[in-house]
Amino acid sequence: MYKDTINQTTDIKTCEGYHVPVLLDESISGLELKPGGVYVDVTFGGGGHSREILSRLSADAHLYSFDQDADAEQNIGEPDERFTFVRSNFRYLKNWMRYYGVEHIDGLLADLGVSSHHFDDAERGFSFRFDAPLDMRMNKRAGLTAADILATYDEERLADIFYIYGEMKNSRRIAAAVAKARQQNEIKTTKDFLAVVEPMFKREREKKDMARLFQALRIEVNHEMDALKEMLAAATEMLAPGGRLSVITYHSLEDRIVKNFMKAGNAEGKIEQDFFGRINTPYKTVGKLIIPSKEEQERNPRSRSAKLRVAAKI
Repeated sequence: MYKDTINQTTDIKTCEGYHVPVLLDESISGLELKPGGVYVDVTFGGGGHSREILSRLSADAHLYSFDQDADAEQNIGEPDERFTFVRSNFRYLKNWMRYYGVEHIDGLLADLGVSSHHFDDAERGFSFRFDAPLDMRMNKRAGLTAADILATYDEERLADIFYIYGEMKNSRRIAAAVAKARQQNEIKTTKDFLAVVEPMFKREREKKDMARLFQALRIEVNHEMDALKEMLAAATEMLAPGGRLSVITYHSLEDRIVKNFMKAGNAEGKIEQDFFGRINTPYKTVGKLIIPSKEEQERNPRSRSAKLRVAAKI
């Protein structure tokens, strides 16, 4: 059904086991869909958001959905002329839209959370719940693995990653422990890594701190912050006037970047003013910050840290 090509038009079957879509109605309603518009879902995953978008579009509309993970292709079904799957990192949004002859889009949705599938797949190394190779690559075809990073980065660089991406206050102690341990044995698996870092954590906070440490490694492996900045810059350029940006974040680092883009049009949140002191910004914020309802959080615990922000291109 699906060959290893890029411009594949398909229908999609949501795989609830792969990933339960978060803030589904809220995020898509935020796009204020035009029946015949052109839209992009840069985080296809289990296909939940894409499927819902397509259900609200007419026959002359089109949806482009991105995912760099080959596993996501399992959630693609029968042909649909309105849908194109792009097997690529969303940082290349502008390049692919140019490839397809698309100059402007009417809306873009991003669910930046890691799919449940990745945490639950023991072989991928995303979770400390399983003993597995320390891989953590979203795209298994390229780049350094988490094990490569632990083996090759110097102690100061590791400390910076743990502090900036994991907000670990004891980042230098953790980095020093890694540097010392790897002189004796290679750190290849989650079990190897846990043996090194567990003594650094207080038992009452162990799971939360471990999750943040693994988050830091995953962000570095996949260059997530750089990719997010590049994608948002491309979206800002490509959105038509009135076009909507609907983004779900899960931690403060990415939420800050999204908030800054929506406020100022750049990742730093640097405000520019014209001669008369009026703020130059490409966006107008739509509504307030949205978080999952209590019912959704109970139904899907992994939605608890989700935040949805929506903005319209001016």
